[in-house]
Amino acid sequence: MYEAIIVGAGFGGMGAAIALKRMKIDNILILEREDGLGGTWHVNRYPGLAVDIASVTYSYSFEPNPYWSRMYAPGPELKKYAERVAAKYDLRRHMRFNTAVEQAIWDEKAQVWNVHLATGEVLVARYLFTATGFLSQPKVPDIPGIETFAGKVIHSAKWDDTYELRGRKAALIGTGATAVQLVPEVAKLVSELTVYQRTPIWVVPKVDGPIPKPVQFAFAHVPFAQKAARLANSAYLEALMVVGVLHYKQARATNKGAELLARAHLRNQVPDPELRRKLTPQYSFGCKRPTFSNEYYPTFSKRHVTLETTSIDHIEPDGIVTVDGRKSQIDTLILCTGFDLWDANFPAFEIVGRQGRNLGKWWRENRFQAYEGVTIPYFPNFISLNSPYSYNGLSYFWTIEMQMKHMARLFGAMRKRRVKTFEVKQLPNDEFLDRMTEKLDSSVFYRGDCSGANSYYFNQHGEAALLRPTPTASGLWEAGRFPIDDYAYS
Repeated sequence: MYEAIIVGAGFGGMGAAIALKRMKIDNILILEREDGLGGTWHVNRYPGLAVDIASVTYSYSFEPNPYWSRMYAPGPELKKYAERVAAKYDLRRHMRFNTAVEQAIWDEKAQVWNVHLATGEVLVARYLFTATGFLSQPKVPDIPGIETFAGKVIHSAKWDDTYELRGRKAALIGTGATAVQLVPEVAKLVSELTVYQRTPIWVVPKVDGPIPKPVQFAFAHVPFAQKAARLANSAYLEALMVVGVLHYKQARATNKGAELLARAHLRNQVPDPELRRKLTPQYSFGCKRPTFSNEYYPTFSKRHVTLETTSIDHIEPDGIVTVDGRKSQIDTLILCTGFDLWDANFPAFEIVGRQGRNLGKWWRENRFQAYEGVTIPYFPNFISLNSPYSYNGLSYFWTIEMQMKHMARLFGAMRKRRVKTFEVKQLPNDEFLDRMTEKLDSSVFYRGDCSGANSYYFNQHGEAALLRPTPTASGLWEAGRFPIDDYAYS
């Protein structure tokens, strides 16, 4: 039997493992369905892949990397960073790759989790952690005829490095954050590119560039230097997301300022007024995750690139037909259609808790909820790292470190009580849900106009239940000071 099983070997799962090892819990198994660690930075390999949060912020605060090559590091550097962290904290020996989890069931009598693998093997653990990521289940669009397409189909999350794009006639469906990075790179290679846009995205300028060697030296040898850079970027993101988006009611001017910045960026980069009109969102800034780029908008002004805003009717073996009957002949279809967040990812596999409660079914029939974005009533000894109301700010590492602090306080309380089982009480869970709901009422999701956003922030119930609507500092403070008696111990 394992003391803890963690499902997912990305940054969230590694953070949970580090927290456990700090508490002298070493009998850990980390299960990963892919063939390597790093989560999204292992899976994604598409051209132009880079972090969309400045590198000094998109990293563990306790494990800074002074040698990022750019302000926004390319994907391979994040993968190397993950490998370095795993090596330093001796995590790899706990990992089992190419291992898919199908189900986890709480054994009330034995007070353990039975974790069922796709191979039929059943593993037993006292504690279960899910770190399967928010964006881990690629979504293929339900377009009539897509299965008949005779050319090459590539999803951005399953990129084929062996396929030669040069000279191809390509279509790209989707204009989310991934497309903002991918479109300029694909356009450099193909002979023709048609981008099918359902919903335009707000794009703000990207202050990017190589990090000079003297700065890297300062980051490596003057600890406060990198901390100061992290603090400055964190403050910028806090203003952009937490203040301008989550506190929209109280800070409309901040939100409007961000929108005006994005509009000015578009106007400066796209001279054609009709093209600008097509690229201008008709929803409030922040309804979808905003993104940063200096190359996305200018790409659409190139002769061989076409922005198509007419809806797709169907796909034929050699092309795409829009509802007005026009057909674009292509030989390559690129899908930037995102991830199945609320239907397939919460949770990513079946989890059955106390009294036979099925987590996915319960969430969908009631409301998506998790106390402090971490635990759920009727699910003892279970920590959900990708949960409703857990994502704090724009950098996922803030969320990870908030949850690590919560874990440390919770397991510390169990150690003092000399108990092995915890479960969050119903009343604190309900009070937290009510508080999050009340605070979200001030956000752009409910006070702005998100009707045309088609945003993954909203679930089936029409709730924006992904983000925690509190300042990052507040979330971190609460993670280390929540009432210990909010949990029942046995």
